[in-house]
Amino acid sequence: MKNLPQKVRSRKLNSRVDLTAMVSVSFLLIIFFMVVGELSKPKLFEFPSHERGCGPDLGCNKPDENRTMTILLDDDNKIITYSGLLFFPIEAPKEVKYGKNGIREELLRRDRMVLDYSSQLGRPGKGVEVIIKPSKKSNYGNLVDILDEIKITNIKTYAIVDYYTPEESALLASK
Repeated sequence: MKNLPQKVRSRKLNSRVDLTAMVSVSFLLIIFFMVVGELSKPKLFEFPSHERGCGPDLGCNKPDENRTMTILLDDDNKIITYSGLLFFPIEAPKEVKYGKNGIREELLRRDRMVLDYSSQLGRPGKGVEVIIKPSKKSNYGNLVDILDEIKITNIKTYAIVDYYTPEESALLASK
């Protein structure tokens, strides 16, 4: 018998994949999606415009319009403010400008008046409640400017509302 040439077999290398980095990335992704999921949930903001649990008296839980100030934002940097209810205002609607001598001065003045009013009622420290209503024509920068002014004036209670009453729409159109 003839000697046949033997096949040369290649050595199989031990292939081992290190999954340590993959496990680390997986945990980072899990943590990332858990945090994003938690942060993307809508948060409920309860507008504290009245006292709770004041009793069975009718009207005791109604908001105090003496503490309310509304800021309407429109295009061309227009700001209109009024205090109380529009159909029975404590301070009539007026147009103010942005800045230190405009809206900031108005916020500080109104907050001082409301703090004095609250002290007389026996509820010291209850400041003004600001309702910000940006129109569809106003720009994002105007809203940010108003929020900056609220932060500067140290007003604690404010809300951003996207609903305009027909009277407020007429007021913006007329001024």
